[in-house]
Amino acid sequence: MRKLLPIITSHQGSGGRSAMTCRFRCGDACFHEVPNTSDNEYVGDVIAGALSRRSMMRAAAVVTVATAAGGAVVAGPAAPEAEAAAAAQKPSSQKSKKGARGLRFTPVAPNTTDSVTIPDGYAQNVVIRWGEPILRGAPAFDADKQTAKAQAGQFGYNNDFLSLLPLHRERGRQVLVANHEYTDEILMFKGYDAANPTREQVEIAWAAHGLSVVVVEEERRSGKLNAVSRHQLNRRLTATSEFRLTGPAAGSEYVRTKADPRGTTVLGTLNNCAGGTTPWGTTLHGEENFNQYFANAEKVTEPTAAARLKRYGVIGAASERKWERFDDRFDLVKEPNEANRFGWVVELDPYDPESTPRKRTALGRFKHEAAQPRLTHDGRPVVYMGDDEKFDYFYKFVSSKRVAKGTSRAAHEHNLTLLDEGTLYVAKLTGDSPAADIDGTGKLPADGEFDGSGVWIPLATAGPKGHAVSHVEGMSAEEVYVFTRQAGDKVGATKMDRPEDIEPSPHTGKVYVALTNNSDRGKAGKAGADEANPRNLNKHGQILELTERRNRPESTTFAWSLFLVAGDPEDPATYFAGFPKDKVSPISCPDNVAFDPHGNLWISTDGNQLGSHDGLFGVATKGDRRGELKQFLTMPKGAETCGPLVQDRRVIVSVQHPGEIDGASVEKPASAWPDGPGKIVRPSVVSVWRKDGCDIGV
Repeated sequence: MRKLLPIITSHQGSGGRSAMTCRFRCGDACFHEVPNTSDNEYVGDVIAGALSRRSMMRAAAVVTVATAAGGAVVAGPAAPEAEAAAAAQKPSSQKSKKGARGLRFTPVAPNTTDSVTIPDGYAQNVVIRWGEPILRGAPAFDADKQTAKAQAGQFGYNNDFLSLLPLHRERGRQVLVANHEYTDEILMFKGYDAANPTREQVEIAWAAHGLSVVVVEEERRSGKLNAVSRHQLNRRLTATSEFRLTGPAAGSEYVRTKADPRGTTVLGTLNNCAGGTTPWGTTLHGEENFNQYFANAEKVTEPTAAARLKRYGVIGAASERKWERFDDRFDLVKEPNEANRFGWVVELDPYDPESTPRKRTALGRFKHEAAQPRLTHDGRPVVYMGDDEKFDYFYKFVSSKRVAKGTSRAAHEHNLTLLDEGTLYVAKLTGDSPAADIDGTGKLPADGEFDGSGVWIPLATAGPKGHAVSHVEGMSAEEVYVFTRQAGDKVGATKMDRPEDIEPSPHTGKVYVALTNNSDRGKAGKAGADEANPRNLNKHGQILELTERRNRPESTTFAWSLFLVAGDPEDPATYFAGFPKDKVSPISCPDNVAFDPHGNLWISTDGNQLGSHDGLFGVATKGDRRGELKQFLTMPKGAETCGPLVQDRRVIVSVQHPGEIDGASVEKPASAWPDGPGKIVRPSVVSVWRKDGCDIGV
């Protein structure tokens, strides 16, 4: 199970990614100066004085007033209580020899095969590929005859987050929603000249970004999942589609442009990474590395504006894709506020193809990697969010309004306002071990566990009609929402090792934070190791487990521990929740996370540093198998595992950027996936099921 391949040493600083992936996905973020240059304390420091009693009381008062104004019907059952969570952690009295339920499969060994490798006894199919038509009138994909008009009706490029929603009136069908994070023009177009892209290539790339909604249908006899082209619910949203800004920053002076002087309408959504699915039937989509699309930041000389751009990694002259040559809104000299209109969480109603998606400004602006809600005991949504950057923070938003029951138009319209009012918080953690116990090697402290406590520091509270109150001294509410990173700096939030996807367990209520890696931890002038980020030059990452006080998501205090410290199980600096390390799969660089029906956590990786291709892993979170981690699949050459969904009888993943290896091109492909030699490499969605028709891993 634990045989490893040679350690990856290329392109240091970005995990195991190729230089090509870093270039197109995040604009080489790992190789630029870290945007967070604040002198915040970190986990090992004393928390006393960071948040005054007076500011806490003020935040509580505002929340109370906002809650009283909510006045909606409470929906659904209460969130899991502390007793249930505690019971779930207790070892089972009958230890199974087969492994944790849901994880009873033969783990896939680390490998570098150019395929989606799955366990024995399982089968797979490609659900949908980049370029397949999903709208009426869209042509079949032809790599040599691409057009922007065609791409706007076809499945987009580099699918990431996935959501599946029920389609009750159509048996065997569901609604699949997918993010399209970024484009790699070198792998899309023959003879691509990065210094001189054509207008047609740029417009195709605009159309390949965004979101796709496509109905899918299962084949009951085979287990396959297939896209239903041209269904009435199918939809494409692109970099030129219309989106609405809502909430406290809508209309702000910081989001107004020449084309939109009211500051309420944005064209497009960019770099959509992870997201979430709401209890009221919508999907949430995080805009992540938006900084790379904007040009001429170096020409912005006004000190405050320049500092704000730099804090978000918006730097340099020409952009990688040169979009500013074809649309002035990507030139910061001509449209200085356009970048502020990205970096939000987008809410989409997949059941209404005529609806305008909303960018929810009450959830703050940063490099959003996740947005997964959990309900409070009285039915208010709480959304957990990560900011994917070295030394940046993780957040939560607590709505002041309750979910309305039912499917009436009034209930639906009410629920579409839930994420505009409430309080935005940022996390500050402290460890419970002496500083001397944390030496940067990852060695466990004397108490045998990396753990501690934390507080949620309020940043701002949004009320009805866009009214909002800042809780950050020296910043207005609008500034907090638009420049949220700087608000986190001011209140002393904890610098983390790239907080990516964050998911609350639907079984226990515990919250799991994927911290992918941080090769700058402990370098000169950078924050050193602390109990939540215990390794300097951290190349493998970790998973943090957070338990809100009384297991109530609206709580402002929590306990935390490191559930996994990733890497080679033979390395003493790794930890698997106490499970025997000779019985787990090696894992590196956790990124997206999800839960299966049994409460197991499933983890996809991005940038594996252990020599194998990236993959998908399942790990038990409770009982006597807690920490048992098994690899379920691996990716083709150059690909990353994204958007995992684990149902009773099906696992679905996005295969993102296959063949994205340095030196590759359309003419010289590095992968033959998914359609074999001689075919263009295409990002795709894959479904996996048991051949015998039984549930996954049982």
